Amino acid sequence: MTTLSEVYRNDPITDRHIIPLDFDSIDEVPESHTWPRFDEPINKIQTHNIKDPLIPVIDLASPNARNLIGQACETWGMFQVINHGVPSELVKNVEYESRRLFALQTHEKRRVLRSTDGATGYGVARISPFFDKRMWHEGFTIMGSCGDDAKVLWPHDYQRFW
Repeated sequence: MTTLSEVYRNDPITDRHIIPLDFDSIDEVPESHTWPRFDEPINKIQTHNIKDPLIPVIDLASPNARNLIGQACETWGMFQVINHGVPSELVKNVEYESRRLFALQTHEKRRVLRSTDGATGYGVARISPFFDKRMWHEGFTIMGSCGDDAKVLWPHDYQRFW
């Protein structure tokens, strides 16, 4: 079976599809990020409770979890899970480190920019080239350990990532 890393190496993308927009450096939204208006009424989007337009919450302990995940992906493209078995202390630590990472200045985060043929690191989603307009987000993809990237970002405070 081919790994995701191998697929990315065999199908590299350009820097334009990796580097997120530095929102601190602009005064107005550039044309590259201006998406067409979406006029479909919100009431056409189906959720687990049409009166509650929040992101669907899926209980992984539910016998129907698989179907609910499929429905959430088809209608929302995202969902939140509960009863996943991940210790709350680990979730808190990941949230803390994520906030610490994204609080860095853009030039600092770019030190761990994902390569054009890479799968991990800082940048926009690999699906970006499939759209005419650029996405309004930044992300950090991890597969395995992020210790090497942590060492670049925090040379004196990276030990907990190993």
